[in-house]
Order: sequence, then structure tokens, then C-alpha cells
Amino acid sequence: MFTVSSVNVNGIRAAGPKGFIAWLAATDADVVCLQEVRARPEELPADLLDAVVRDGWHLTCTPCQTARGRNGVGVLTRVAPDAVRIGFGAAEAAEFTGSGRYLEVDLQIGTDALTVASLYLPNGTADTPKQDEKDRFLAAFAPYLAERREKAAAEDREVLVCGDWNIGHTELDIRNWKANRKNSGFLPHEREWLGEVFSPRIGYVDVVRALHPGVDGPYSWWSYRGRAFDNDAGWRIDYHVATPGLAARAESAVVERAPSHGERWSDHAPVTVRYRMAPS
Repeated sequence: MFTVSSVNVNGIRAAGPKGFIAWLAATDADVVCLQEVRARPEELPADLLDAVVRDGWHLTCTPCQTARGRNGVGVLTRVAPDAVRIGFGAAEAAEFTGSGRYLEVDLQIGTDALTVASLYLPNGTADTPKQDEKDRFLAAFAPYLAERREKAAAEDREVLVCGDWNIGHTELDIRNWKANRKNSGFLPHEREWLGEVFSPRIGYVDVVRALHPGVDGPYSWWSYRGRAFDNDAGWRIDYHVATPGLAARAESAVVERAPSHGERWSDHAPVTVRYRMAPS
């Protein structure tokens, strides 16, 4: 078995002392994907770096080069990556290369040859330039996902894209879906786009939904406003999106929801999936 966790930390310098470093010390994950790191490598807290060294992690990260203190993704691995790629290459995606939104690493974990990516998809606002940016990202990213799957299949490799996708796919993925039908994250064209990612044409699987069919959630993000967390009025926008071969080996998926509002160290919770090893 190997375990992969993914979490939007909502600023690692704030999350660290509030509980992220303690969580990292306790996790048995083999890979941890991080989003919204919001720090350049030289700005990472010393106690986090000490914990990384102490526990034998390999940290790969890419900050946002265009707006300091924004975005940023990273991957923590127990084994050193064989390769690292920042951005997703397409000419149409050039504006996002330095935006700290996508990072992928090639790993060999036991018998598994894996490409694991950390994604922070843009969070739009309907009918604004922010939504236009998000839509450009979607238009460029879907072909890349199809290309990455085809290339991985030729290399006998599985692909796992973890992160904050900032889209609720179905009504099961948002508690208050009726009130959000005209809001970014639940717009019809966004939901249709994500459905295409999960279609045979692009060829990926929503791992958590496959393990939890037909149920509300499990939610992974709750607004800090009001009593959203206490009432579990959340969104499921943090996904493990895998090629079918890997998805078929997923044994369990849990959202590591904090025991109480006061014990949260992010507005997201880690989404953790255990996978069986590939047959030798």
C-alpha cells in the first residue's frame, strides 16, 4: 500500500504553527500535495524545514512569480523524484507557467511508476476578468491532461493529479448547491468541463467519488464565515484525479476533517487516499 494526501494549506506560514507541522509529523502518507503555499522557498518557516529534514521528506515547490504571496504549489515525497516539471507546457498555457498553479513529479514507489501532480486551479468570479482567466486555464488544461494520460500509458506509468480544482462537479458536491448555481465553482460550463475530464475522451477517474458514490460530499472546504464548518455546509472541490489503472487500486478515501472549528489550520481539510501497489 501507499498513501497520498492533498491539502490546500491557505498559506503555509500561517498553517504551520496552527497545526499543519504537527499533522505532517503524524501522517503516514508517502506523498503530500500542497496548494496555496503562498511563500517562496526562502520564505518557508524554519520549523517546517526542520520537520522536512527530520522526517526524511523531499520537498519540491514552485511559487507564484507574478504576484508575491499568492498561489504556490508543492509536493512532499518520501522518495526523491526522478523528474520535476513546472507548468503544463502548452503554448496556450504560457501565462500560467510562472503562476504557481501546477507542478508534477515522477516517482517510483515500490512497483509503481507514478506521475503525481499538485494543482491549484484558478478561483474565478462569474462575469469578471477572474472568470475569463479561469476559463482560459480550463481550455488549455484539458488537452494537456489527455496528452499526459496518453504519454503515461505508453510509458506504463499511472498519473494522479491532486489538488484544489475549484469546481464542484455535481449537486452532491456542494451542500447549498441551489444558492450557488450562478457562482464560479458551480457554473454549468465548469461542471461540464470537469465531466469531460472524467469522460472516456480524456480518461480520468474521480477517485473519492468512486469510493463514495451517491452521498453528499464528503466535503473538503468550508467557508470561515458563519457556522459553515459546524453545519457541514461545505464544498467538495479537492480531488484525487487518477488514470483508471491507479483509480481501480484505491482502497479507501477520507477527508481528515478537524474535530472542531477552533482546531482547523486551513479552510480546507486533507483528502487522503490509500492505494494498493501495482502487481510485481
